[in-house]
Amino acid sequence: MEKNDQDKKAGDTGDAAQPGRGEGTKPAEYLRAVKAHLRNGKQKEAFVLLQQASIRFPDDPFILSYFGCFQAVVDKKYRSGVDNCKKAIALLKKNENFDEELLLPVFYLNLGRAYVAGGKKKDAIDAFQSGLKYDNGNKELWKDLRGLGERKKPPVPFLGRSNLINIYLGKMLKKGQKEKRKSLEK
Repeated sequence: MEKNDQDKKAGDTGDAAQPGRGEGTKPAEYLRAVKAHLRNGKQKEAFVLLQQASIRFPDDPFILSYFGCFQAVVDKKYRSGVDNCKKAIALLKKNENFDEELLLPVFYLNLGRAYVAGGKKKDAIDAFQSGLKYDNGNKELWKDLRGLGERKKPPVPFLGRSNLINIYLGKMLKKGQKEKRKSLEK
């Protein structure tokens, strides 16, 4: 009885960014609190909440996905962050209660961000593109993918990027695209 009173007091601190600490606290409450911390620019506090949530709900795919992303980005534990993001995707695919078509883009976004934090650009691109297969209009996936500066394929793909033919053709195509844009703007 005494412990429950302490839990209630801890949950009644008035801080909207803290989920209740009683037995009834749900993963969604933790995620709402995490978002509140992020809106206030408090990444470390959000990460601490995700750590707590991952202990209480080790098999919740949402918690695991965000926790993995934050492990890589905030805590610099890249390998375990990526592993947790991958585990979250596998759990989501197993769980029939969730609409994976709707949720997988977000999970792949978290995986891609974990890869970016670990310096794995190619893997990040693959993760973002996997997410786009489920939702081609996801602005966050496109933004992060563009942020990586993905290069276009060379004009003649069987020749190397440094081949003079590809260099000159690439310059001519780029110049033609600029002229086309200028004429459309007029």
